[in-house]
Amino acid sequence: DGCGHTVLGPESGTLASINYPQTSPNSTVCEWEIRVKPGQRVQLKFGDFDIDDSDSCHSSYLRVHNGIGPTRTEIGKYCGFGFQMDGLITSKSNEVTVQFMSGTHTSGRGFLAAYSTTDKSDLITCLDNASHFSEPEFNKYCPAGCVIPFADISGTIPHGYRDSSSLCMAGVHAGVVSNTLGGQINVVISKGIPYYEGSLANNVTSKVGPLSTSLFTFKTSGCYGTLGMESGVIPDSQITASSVLEWSDQTGQVNIWKPENARLKRVGPPWAAFISDEHQWLQIDLNKEKRITGIITTGSTLAEYYYYVSAYRILYSDDAQKWTVYREPGMDKDKIFQGNTELYQEVRNNFIPPIIARFFRIKPLKWHQKIAMKVELLGCQFSIGRAPKITMPPPPPQNKNDKNDDFSDDFIHSVKTSLQTDKTTFTPEIKNTTVTPSVTKDVALAAVLVPVLVMVFTTLILILVCAWHWRNRKKKTEGTYDLPYWDRAGWWKGMKQFLPTKSAEHEETPVRYSSSEISHLRPREVPTMLQTESAEYAQPLVGGIVGTLHQRSTFRPEEGKEANYADLDPYNSPIQEVYHAYAEPLPITGPEYATPIIMDMSSHPSTPLGVPSISTFKAAGNQAPPLVGTYNKLLSRTDSTSSAQALYDTPKGQPGPGATDELVYQVPQSVAHSTGSKDE
Repeated sequence: DGCGHTVLGPESGTLASINYPQTSPNSTVCEWEIRVKPGQRVQLKFGDFDIDDSDSCHSSYLRVHNGIGPTRTEIGKYCGFGFQMDGLITSKSNEVTVQFMSGTHTSGRGFLAAYSTTDKSDLITCLDNASHFSEPEFNKYCPAGCVIPFADISGTIPHGYRDSSSLCMAGVHAGVVSNTLGGQINVVISKGIPYYEGSLANNVTSKVGPLSTSLFTFKTSGCYGTLGMESGVIPDSQITASSVLEWSDQTGQVNIWKPENARLKRVGPPWAAFISDEHQWLQIDLNKEKRITGIITTGSTLAEYYYYVSAYRILYSDDAQKWTVYREPGMDKDKIFQGNTELYQEVRNNFIPPIIARFFRIKPLKWHQKIAMKVELLGCQFSIGRAPKITMPPPPPQNKNDKNDDFSDDFIHSVKTSLQTDKTTFTPEIKNTTVTPSVTKDVALAAVLVPVLVMVFTTLILILVCAWHWRNRKKKTEGTYDLPYWDRAGWWKGMKQFLPTKSAEHEETPVRYSSSEISHLRPREVPTMLQTESAEYAQPLVGGIVGTLHQRSTFRPEEGKEANYADLDPYNSPIQEVYHAYAEPLPITGPEYATPIIMDMSSHPSTPLGVPSISTFKAAGNQAPPLVGTYNKLLSRTDSTSSAQALYDTPKGQPGPGATDELVYQVPQSVAHSTGSKDE
């Protein structure tokens, strides 16, 4: 009466004392006999051990024996509170006896242990969780029987499980190991998520969990894609049932819940049987053999019809004539799958090992009110490689040998068996899986790509640096203000006026005008010519207090320098102000006004003929303004029929335009004074 949770599988299992993890009752005893395949040995590992040792293991203890029965020999006797046993207890044969004795005590949880064959060197217990391991990825062997009521898990696939969850129990929930068989799990640790969903799968309920620092998932074969119920790949004609519910509602409308309605997540009513009994079934034809790894079911999904199936069997066939009920390996009973507990929740069950068949049938055993359900199958494609032709020697025409016939039958049977065991699979698009990318392939690919990418980027950077350096050197060789040689002709003409004065060795030769070229032009054409061609010549160097007309000027005195030109050295001047390139020099002795506004009154209809053009400015004094320190621009414009005299208006506070001491603008020395001869 001292036996607690117990699952004894053919290769592994789990055993615990009664009432674990609570205090075990007094005066109880339990004995487990463990057998594995002949030729193998048993290893035992404790997940928790807490037995009263107040009387030195006299009345409360755990004893392990080699063998079973009277001939068994003791391996060890153990007791103690919080006893830590890091190693494994290994038998000498394929049989082990474990005996638990509980005397009078006040505390002690008892024990929980797992066993497996010795070839499973990475055995863990049902109490181990991901936080017990520091590796980002590891392989462990889970024993059978890890669906225990005192362990919790949080999460689901494909999002992952909280790190506090039992590894093996989560493996059963995910469908990667069987609770009755155990199996190998490949665990991958990753960063946690804020919220873990709960679900029901493989008779394991996962609870909602809060934020955690890490989570874990499982690597699988990847054969967990949907097979076409939801997507419609399976046509309606391939979904049949034993009966169909047909009825009329209060409005007189006829409702038929057909088999093709049994598509998961499809809006509308489900399939429902006309009569709810154990003889009803829903059948799906996959059109060819498929590898079926799981099934997902829901109830009616209609709130007004609270119908669902809570338990069912699975049958499969290749010809829809001979049916096989699904059983787990080593079991002599049909497997009963847990169905839904309400009409909305999706419940998943996995087949370990998978079913390979064309026809798939669901046979409800328990239901709520009526048999009604929606279904989706999980799995992947399955194909058989082309078998080699078997060439058998012709049998003798007479005297048939029974032994040869037996040998031929055995040989053909062995070939069929090998073809069945050598079947290959093709992984479809994975929608419901915990598969993570292959680390080894990624590492090999990264080992090749990373050096290549580094070399390519390094080469590009070197090319860019060299180009930048070469361009800088080219600029230095061309001069501080020069443009590159390939763009000198285009940019220099339009941009040289914006550039500051260059050094003497880079100065351009000034453009010179002859007296003959200017003398034959009319006064109106002279400034026009100078303005239209100004972009081709350098701008005059603007001086400071004392302006100069030197080699930068576009006008050259014909007979050398005159007395009122100052030949000052611009580099030796004590004060040298530089004006903007567009600024016009102002007269030294005159008032500072803006550019004169010329009004041609000779052509105005209200003006009598002979009235000269009037300017709004007048120079102070009676004499012509000197040319020292300034450049006089030709601003007087008159028609050929009008007087060439240009009068300037008097600024405020000075005599009016009728004064006789008005000043006429002068043209450069090389221009003939034909326009101003009357005034002079």
